[in-house]
Amino acid sequence: MFNQKRIRDYGVEVGRLKTGARNAITDVEGVSVGHVTLSGGNMQTGVTAILPHPGNLFKEKLVASSHVINGFGKTMGTIQMAELGTLETPILLTNTLGIGTAADTLIDYMMEQNPEIGRTTGTVNPVIGECNDMFLNDIRAKHVKPEHVREALENASIEFEEGAVGAGRGMLCYSLKGGIGTASRIMEMESGEYTIGVLVLSNFGMLSDLLVKGKAVGEELKQAMSDSHKEEDKGSVMIIVATDLPVSERQLNRILKRSVAGLSRTGSIITNGSGEIALGFSTAAKIPHDKPAQLLDVKQIHEEEMDIAFRAVGEAVEEAVLNSLVTAEAVVGRDGNSRPAFKDLIEEFGISLI
Repeated sequence: MFNQKRIRDYGVEVGRLKTGARNAITDVEGVSVGHVTLSGGNMQTGVTAILPHPGNLFKEKLVASSHVINGFGKTMGTIQMAELGTLETPILLTNTLGIGTAADTLIDYMMEQNPEIGRTTGTVNPVIGECNDMFLNDIRAKHVKPEHVREALENASIEFEEGAVGAGRGMLCYSLKGGIGTASRIMEMESGEYTIGVLVLSNFGMLSDLLVKGKAVGEELKQAMSDSHKEEDKGSVMIIVATDLPVSERQLNRILKRSVAGLSRTGSIITNGSGEIALGFSTAAKIPHDKPAQLLDVKQIHEEEMDIAFRAVGEAVEEAVLNSLVTAEAVVGRDGNSRPAFKDLIEEFGISLI
């Protein structure tokens, strides 16, 4: 997408399953992604919006779930999601101290579309994910403003950039520059062909742990770099999983749990200070906000069909993380702090990924 060189362009093909046409979360029909990137000096941050379908999400909710791999995070909206099993707003990603602005703006955005909120019906549950970008970004300055959140929501598209963009602008991954990455997988079942798409906001890991299809590329890089490279994993990763697979909230939660397999295959050991959180939704059925006269008819696959979804999410998460690394450019940010780009280092030191 956007003619960026992605991990497959380096000869690295992750997993067994076929990718979607874009190899992106937007291969799930109806899903779109928007970014606003804020960059300049001490300001290195942004907002990323994931819109699950083009309709009114409050009135037509989706089956949804969340899973906490390591709970060192400040995600908003997951309590109600866990209780009711539905998603009723877009998902926003930003920096840790931007979640209040993101939530406030998303609430306003939803109320404008739904004047009954807080009047003739209940309130609304905004879903916000975050990672800490304080190394490159002056996070205390709270650069993210309501107009940035709205712009990300309003410019969402099926084509979008990866790397140091949107919420990923100031993020680090495996001690290098990280950010936004995406990938998808096709699942062929007896009942039809389905898609799982993943978007990650990567901000985790230590360089020496980085693996590319099992190859210890991070260790090679660490040995090749002449300067002392402090390794400390105090970041996070947000994993957004979209699918058109007909699943229940419980089945979706089982799929989200397997996202850890993809993280682990890139080398993550899920350290103490890193928050790993997965959020997911299925577009296969729309749950009406207003109670219908008849029973809801929500289809779901049989449990014996789950393994291909487990494989798909693991493969897509692994590739999305690698895409977030290889598409990111080097950034110099707060107080001159910097992180190099993975793509520059492997070229400089002549390191093969295969």
